[in-house]
Amino acid sequence: MLGASAAVGPWLGSGLQVFALLAMGHFLADFGLQSDRMAVEKCRGKDHTLPWQWWLIAHAAIHALVVSLLTGFVWLGVAEWGLHILIDHGKCRHRYGLGVDQLLHLTCKALWVVLLLLSGSIGSVWLLRVGG
Repeated sequence: MLGASAAVGPWLGSGLQVFALLAMGHFLADFGLQSDRMAVEKCRGKDHTLPWQWWLIAHAAIHALVVSLLTGFVWLGVAEWGLHILIDHGKCRHRYGLGVDQLLHLTCKALWVVLLLLSGSIGSVWLLRVGG
């Protein structure tokens, strides 16, 4: 078992750790926090209670919040919001299936990590500083 300093050390400045957190947050938001109704009605033509756009915007907002909270950067959450809408809309229009959809979402998470690394902000991710 790793000691406390060994367990915290890899978190500092680690793009892989941030990617892992973002990926976990993604799967929580996409499968755990998305209701069955939202999953269906966010697609055009399958909306019965609200216009499909509202379901899609709300679903993507959950992802935006997760990215913002995990990274501490609202601008990344806003970028996530927009791209998540575009990616899910493509899946709803049957341009690709679930596998490509998930790959595109995870590619976005990798892009957020690259942007954090390039901007020198990876060390500012608040979860990396917990216990450090």
